[in-house]
Amino acid sequence: MLRALTAASAALGHKAAGWVRTMASHPLLVAPPEALSKPLSLPSRLLLGPGPSNLTPRVMAAGGRQTIGHMHEEMFQIMDEIKQGIQYVFQTRNPLTLAISGSGHCALEAALFNLLEPGDSFLVGVNGVWGQRAQDIGERIGARVHPMIKDPGGHFTLQEVEEALAQHKPVLLFLTQGESSSGVLQPLDGYGELCHRYQCLLLVDSVASLGGVPIYMDQQGIDVLYSGSQKVLNAPAGTSLISFSDKAKNKIYTRRTKPFSFYLDIKWLANFWGCEDKPRIYHHTTPVISLYSLRESLAHLAEQGLENSWQQHREASEYLHGRLQGLGLQLFVKDPAIRLPTVTTVAAPAGYDWRDLVNYVMDHFNIEITGGLGPSVGKVLRIGLLGCNASRENVDRVIGALQEALQRCPRNKL
Repeated sequence: MLRALTAASAALGHKAAGWVRTMASHPLLVAPPEALSKPLSLPSRLLLGPGPSNLTPRVMAAGGRQTIGHMHEEMFQIMDEIKQGIQYVFQTRNPLTLAISGSGHCALEAALFNLLEPGDSFLVGVNGVWGQRAQDIGERIGARVHPMIKDPGGHFTLQEVEEALAQHKPVLLFLTQGESSSGVLQPLDGYGELCHRYQCLLLVDSVASLGGVPIYMDQQGIDVLYSGSQKVLNAPAGTSLISFSDKAKNKIYTRRTKPFSFYLDIKWLANFWGCEDKPRIYHHTTPVISLYSLRESLAHLAEQGLENSWQQHREASEYLHGRLQGLGLQLFVKDPAIRLPTVTTVAAPAGYDWRDLVNYVMDHFNIEITGGLGPSVGKVLRIGLLGCNASRENVDRVIGALQEALQRCPRNKL
């Protein structure tokens, strides 16, 4: 019996080797990477930049769960719960509410690809990098893009917007509520009503602001609102939240041409996310583990309560502002009413290379802060207080690190 088993095993081994020879028609030119034979090594860092933010233990635990199929009934239940969470944090009853399998940039493209057609008039508030990105995407679509340009630190008044609406007669206006590149909080009350008076839809980016400042999608007349998972929600980057009003849905469902992107086609995504009273049809394989994390981050914010979260961020940012001014630093946004609580911008200290300060804080304290982005590069330092990171303890830590950096870093290099 043993001899028979040995012979059978040997015969199978020869046959398997033959299969490998048949399948492998070329020799391997690239060896297994030596780096991948070592354990994954990660530093422990406090992320106080404009995002991503540190994950909460609850979100990390969700990310460690075993995956299930993206078309399983249990996954559809999780997706339905995510939709309800988005409706809560957006303060909307829109049925067409869902998550996008991609970061906030992906949600911006989803909005513009579905709302704009070639030749449409598109009005863009450009007071930082996110308006610049919206302008770029609109131009790629072939829309007639009309930028309203402000220097970093500025915002758009109702009068300025009305003048532009009357002049350009756009089908869509883009505004960024939380311009993280400059630290500006754009007011939103009255802008939706104004847009609708001119038969224009209002699209708002709340990636850096959601959960940290009040926003009321339905009451403020916002037609399309999107945000990201990696800021105040303290979830991994790679998913985003989006919702469309009935007016926006009508614009999408009556368009003359198909959206340029199949992956971001809202008609398909609406069905897949159960926003229609129809059987769900496969569209793409969702990042199941990331959706677990997003679900738990929304659950955490719902349990905390939006108003409590807004208060937490307001109090932490005011404490940060006082401590920064105590170091002799100047806040970049002069008007306190339009300072973004989640991302504070500090005027780059004269006589320093801002990169030296950022690097010193990282190298000596394992704390991330950043410089400017886009039009604010070289002008500001940015400190983020996002979600669980918005605390007096973390403010004290970063102030101590900055104080030492200002003492130790060389002066007059620029």
